[in-house]
Formats: sequence, structure tokens, C-alpha cells
Amino acid sequence: MDTVNKNSIKEALNEKSGFDVWWRLMRPHTLTASFIPVFVGTMLAYHDGTINWTLFLAMLVASLLIQAATNMFNEYYDYKLGLDTEESVGIGGTIVRDGVEPRTIRNLAVSFYGIAVILGVYICMESSWWIAVIGLICMAIGYLYTGGPIPISYTPFGELFSGVLMGTVIIGITYFIQTLTMTSEVIWISIPVTIFIGSINLSNNIRDRDGDKLGGRKTIAVLVGREKAITLLAVLFIIAYGWTLGLIMAGLLPIWTLITFFSIPKAVAVIKNFRGKTEPLEMMPAMIATGKTNTIYGFLLGISLVIAAFA
Repeated sequence: MDTVNKNSIKEALNEKSGFDVWWRLMRPHTLTASFIPVFVGTMLAYHDGTINWTLFLAMLVASLLIQAATNMFNEYYDYKLGLDTEESVGIGGTIVRDGVEPRTIRNLAVSFYGIAVILGVYICMESSWWIAVIGLICMAIGYLYTGGPIPISYTPFGELFSGVLMGTVIIGITYFIQTLTMTSEVIWISIPVTIFIGSINLSNNIRDRDGDKLGGRKTIAVLVGREKAITLLAVLFIIAYGWTLGLIMAGLLPIWTLITFFSIPKAVAVIKNFRGKTEPLEMMPAMIATGKTNTIYGFLLGISLVIAAFA
């Protein structure tokens, strides 16, 4: 691609130089998938009468670092495998458009993992060393998502792995380090968040379907087609809100959790913005709105638990 076309894509994506290059590399619109589970798990503990703000901050930073590092490994290996080009949408673009050396991104990702490990040691010292085992498994899967002989992102299981690990597992770990206990209620309550986080991945794969198909990926969107994948996304949203209502009716969540339904218009906007679109740039608003749906739902869920604790 010539310089003129490369610059036109950078302008269309509003990509700037300087610090923005490194900020984009972390794919900030995906980082809510790290913040929300830690926030929800901590607020569940607070609702049950326990909170340690230092542990909350340590867990939050570690989760954000692991998520950012996973995104960097994604950028690195997608470039190495020839999947990302200067025309690719939804990537940081630091290699193909900004000219950052691939090994620089790989080394930065490893550094982020290293800092997360240090924070993990502190968390284990304050809770249990079993957390280290779970954390190392999560980091390994984060690496294997785009690295390794059979990258998870090339299979139909990307949504499942990202949703369960960043949803149920992180919420469970966060709750445990605060309370040193685990309950089945925490697992049930984590399900909607798991669904929304998996939906972020599904939205990404819907947007990238055509390029992924050419690159040999077998994602759900590639296997069932874009329109059916969008329908599946809508069904997942319905299940998440229906599950939430069921938890409220069963008394596992307070009546205040009905405020999470204020995120429904954003979820509806996701589906509307996907329908009839075929170009990645056209689908970016839907992709971004999926992340916002997760953020609004998760934040309101946590707030509802705080309100119930005071009520």
C-alpha cells in the first residue's frame, strides 16, 4: 500500500502519533473486560461485608496488564502470521501503520506479564498461593490465544475462553482474595458478565469475518456467517438480561440490580449498527458499543450491590 492510502486509513481511524501509538496498542476499548470483573467481584465481597482496597487495586492493575499484554501478543502474532495488514481495522496498527518493531511489542507484552506476576505474588501472600496457579493458567491461555501451534483465536472457542476466564474466573478470584471463601452464588452472578465479555470477542470476529476467513481462522462468525453471528449476539444479550432477571427473582441479586437494564438501549444499538453492514469501518461503532454495553451493565451491577449494602 502506498503512503497516501496508508495515511487515509490512519485518518479514517483517527490514529495519531506519539503516546497515542502505545495507547492504541493496548486496545483500550477492550480493557473494560478486565476492569468490570474485578469491580463486580470486589463489590460482591463488599456486599457481603468485606473489602480490602489495596487488594482491589493490585488485582485491578494485574488484570489490566494481562489484558493489555494479551492484546499485544495478538498484534505481534497476527502480524507474524500475515493476518494484519495496513488496511486492517480494529488493531493497534503499531506495526503495520506506525512502523514499531514487532520484537518491541513482544518484549513490552512480556514486561507487562512480569509486573503482573509481581502483583500476583503480593495477592497470593495476602490470600492463597492457589491463586498463583490459576493466574499462571490465565496468563498461559492469554499467550496461547494467538500464540502457540493452534491459536485459540483461530478456533470457534475464542468467545468461550475469553468470556469464562475474564468473567467467571476473574470475578471468582477477586471475590476469593477479599473473603477467602467461594460460593455458588458468585458463580451464578458472574454468568451475565461472562456473556457480555464473550460478546465483545464475538463482535470483534463479526467485524473481522472476511479477513479472518481469508486468513484461515475458523471463528464462529466465519463458520455460521455474519448475519447468523449477529443473531447469535442478539440471543446472547437476551440470555444475559433474562439471567439477570432470574437472579433477582431468586433473591441472589437485590432488586436494585434492575438498574442494569438501563444498558439495554446500548445493546440494541449494537445489533442495529451491525445489521446490513459489510465493511469493517462501518461496523466499528457496533464493536465499540458492545464494549460500552459490558461497561454500563457491569458498573451498574456493582453499584446496585453497594446500594443494597447500605439499604
